[in-house]
Amino acid sequence: MRSVRSALSTTTGKVLGFLGASVLAGVLVAGLALPLAATGGATVATGSELLDEFPAELREEPISVPSRVLASDGTELATFYAENRKPVGLDQISLHMQEAIVAIEDERFYEHGGVDPQGIGRALVNNASTDSEQGASTITQQYVNNMLINADMLSGKEKLTISGTKTYMDKLREMKLAVSVEQEMTKDQILEGYLNIVLLGGRTYGVEAAARYYWGVPASELTIAQSATLAGLVKSPNGYNPQTHPDAAVERRNVVLDSMLAQGFITDAEHAEATASDLGLDVHPEQAGCIASSAAPYFCDFVQHEVRSNEAFGPDPESREQLLHRGGLEITTTLDPQLQQHAQASVEKTVPASDASGAGSALVSVEPGTGNVRAMAQNTRYSPEEGRGNTVLNFNVDAAQGGGNGFQGGSSLKPYVAAAWLEDGRSMADVVDASQDHWRQGEQFRASCQPGGSVSIPDEGGWKVNNVIDDMKRPMTADFGLYWSINTVMVNMAQELDLCDITDVATRLGVHRADDGQPLNPGNPSFILGSEEFAPMTQAAAYAAFADDGRYCRPRAIESVKDSTGKQYDVGGPDCQQALDPEVVAQLNETLTQIGRRNAEEAGVDPGVPMGGKTGTNNSQSSTWYIGYTSGLSTASWVGRYTDLKTLAGTRVNGQEHEHFWGSTLAGPQWMEFMEQASGSVEAEPFRTPTDSPFQDPGSTGRYRMGGNGTG
Repeated sequence: MRSVRSALSTTTGKVLGFLGASVLAGVLVAGLALPLAATGGATVATGSELLDEFPAELREEPISVPSRVLASDGTELATFYAENRKPVGLDQISLHMQEAIVAIEDERFYEHGGVDPQGIGRALVNNASTDSEQGASTITQQYVNNMLINADMLSGKEKLTISGTKTYMDKLREMKLAVSVEQEMTKDQILEGYLNIVLLGGRTYGVEAAARYYWGVPASELTIAQSATLAGLVKSPNGYNPQTHPDAAVERRNVVLDSMLAQGFITDAEHAEATASDLGLDVHPEQAGCIASSAAPYFCDFVQHEVRSNEAFGPDPESREQLLHRGGLEITTTLDPQLQQHAQASVEKTVPASDASGAGSALVSVEPGTGNVRAMAQNTRYSPEEGRGNTVLNFNVDAAQGGGNGFQGGSSLKPYVAAAWLEDGRSMADVVDASQDHWRQGEQFRASCQPGGSVSIPDEGGWKVNNVIDDMKRPMTADFGLYWSINTVMVNMAQELDLCDITDVATRLGVHRADDGQPLNPGNPSFILGSEEFAPMTQAAAYAAFADDGRYCRPRAIESVKDSTGKQYDVGGPDCQQALDPEVVAQLNETLTQIGRRNAEEAGVDPGVPMGGKTGTNNSQSSTWYIGYTSGLSTASWVGRYTDLKTLAGTRVNGQEHEHFWGSTLAGPQWMEFMEQASGSVEAEPFRTPTDSPFQDPGSTGRYRMGGNGTG
């Protein structure tokens, strides 16, 4: 069936269209008790039935407004928007702006009841008798149309109902709703709503956002010329865009000024001055999204992924994305701006973004007892553009949260083995025979959760385990072995345990693979020495349990969320559980705090607070760690390669070449420097002491002397 618009393409069609539209307009206006020439009774009755099918009132919907991501202190980190809009009251909009829009768009705005019969008649005659089309939409009708578009966009519909694509039926519905709006709202309310919703170029909507974009001023300070420029944009936001089509914008502005003069809104002198002026643009572009977040772009990206995955914000990722970009959310996060600043400075000092080594550096801090992510930084630039140091990959989080496949943990996994050792009723003072360094193919490790209750070494050549420090393949205490990070100690400890108990400890502490979120796999004993890949945030949260008597809290980035109407979204509070017995943690901390003290001394810093920690390095020395904690903050520091597993040993990183590249090489000092800066703003208390320590003097470092075995 040919559309009404197609039929009107012929002269006959125009006449028929004119007559039909005239009758329908008459029906509408007559039905709404507005003065227009009478029409035949039978036609009126049929038309009235047609009108009854249209909605009687405009459904109230919040207008699309940007969402803001805030730090914990209210500092703005980023904005998200599909439409850059800043709604304001009419008293915050220049009177010149109000007059300009009325003058050019609806000179009888204060006289009609939503529909302008005089304008309709003029437009119908013009459209029926000429090749040009003339509109007759009042400001109220335009407000209705914009609100309908807004409702469609909020619901994810892509139907385009802007002027030029509407049928006469669309116009009639718009007219009926306009009259309804006039009965519910005052003229000032309608004008305010219109000036806040109308498109004024690009993704800029409403006069407040437009005034700030084009001239860097609030709408209350718009001049006559500026007001006329914006009012002129309404007819064609792209065609009269002052940035891209300045000559057309000036010409259209002057048309508006002529209308303002003719209607008595401005004087001859004001008209002359305004028409003689240039556009005077002072463009203030406002970027949206995390790419515009200078303070914490990767944390912003993490927050964005959290919103997309949370059912509190909608039934599916698409609706949640719509809400984020149109719902005017105020998202208060857990980020501490001061800690973030310290973290960013530390990672950039360790490895500059453009460093020829291509190495990455990252820091992420989690608050014990809450799981609140307090800082998240890395040395790269948040950018999708090609170039050294550019990436949108978040080093600190899982693949599902915007990260990659994670990084091999190395010796940072050893505290989980020690925790399982203690849970099995053993002591850190127990002596372990660490002389065995080779496990033949088929040699078994107990693993009760695996088929057959055990796992075997799969490799044909068996499993050869080496130590970094010579002369350590001998009996020594578990405490001594963990302190010096002796691989053969840990593997021999694990062989005395059930591998599934070790992975269970790790799972209770939230440890999982970064690529697929799965727990550690006890099917291959090499996981004991950190062959699996993890995200730094996972490790920071796990170690936070060592700082809080064994209580693990899932990392969280969002503290609270409300929308532009004040509606609060249920994002939940801290999600914590007792993962380890406090006594187990207290005994483990006797060793980990000694490691922390040694690493601080090696780095030549004094964080000034009690702390524990552990380094980690993978076999190829391409992934290095230091994960440390105080009672108030747990931080994972990582330095390594993020594009391959090529070793960093012998590579010049930030101007210095290192023969060996361990966790203590750069990751440890990076952590220490950060904590030295952060310690003043983070409360820290001594850790809980064991009720029955196996050591006569737990604070002494004498038992760790080289050549000993930890018993003296």
